[in-house]
Amino acid sequence: VQLQASGGGLVQAGDPLGISCADSKRTFVNYPMAWFRQAPGKEREFVSVISKSGTTTSYADSVKGRFTTSRDTAKNTVTLQMSSLRPEDTAIYYCAVLLDFSNYNDVYLWGQGTQVTVSS
Repeated sequence: VQLQASGGGLVQAGDPLGISCADSKRTFVNYPMAWFRQAPGKEREFVSVISKSGTTTSYADSVKGRFTTSRDTAKNTVTLQMSSLRPEDTAIYYCAVLLDFSNYNDVYLWGQGTQVTVSS
């Protein structure tokens, strides 16, 4: 598995949690990296994206101000720091390589998901 997500778990509402995605082959250091999530019974939705340089980010309105994405090129990882978690944030979170920072549908590669469960 080239993109491996980790760090998910069970937390209470209001708690923080960080999840990471590692690029084991260091293939996508020059690509935008995104996070998506899929809740039970719902379609997968965009969460965040970070540019290849790490200087530009964009977020879904539902997580803006609560989630922060970053990347560490030296460690080949992308991280999503989540705060003030809500039960509606419960989902499987997937990292992905995008071909275009502005086109969230242009996914080149999906990573494995990690489950995040927020209890009320």
